[in-house]
Amino acid sequence: MTDLEHRVGVRENNLVIRNLRLSKATEQNIDPLIEEIDKMFGLDEVSFNRKDESIHLAYDAVNLNLDGIEDVIRKHGVDIHDDWWTHTKEGYYKFCDQNIKDNSEHEPWSCHRTPPSSIKRKR
Repeated sequence: MTDLEHRVGVRENNLVIRNLRLSKATEQNIDPLIEEIDKMFGLDEVSFNRKDESIHLAYDAVNLNLDGIEDVIRKHGVDIHDDWWTHTKEGYYKFCDQNIKDNSEHEPWSCHRTPPSSIKRKR
């Protein structure tokens, strides 16, 4: 796939896929929740599996993060499932998202050049 096959704000290099179990999801609050998340900049895809009560997200980790999505989830009265595995995945997802964002802002440098902040000594 190329960047042109995704929504605006989503780059293939920064695309992540996340699955989280939710609790307190009802017929009344899940549809507005999915609709609001679907409008977020940087989101490529969102769906809800009613059988497993899990949300499937695909988004650009540079333009969107899991904390922002969780705020929208809680705003609609739904919560992240409270079990060990879900909390472990959530922590790992947040770590990876931050790592992707940090790497996108990093300026690559060559180890064969003198760093710009160093002072050359004359002998």
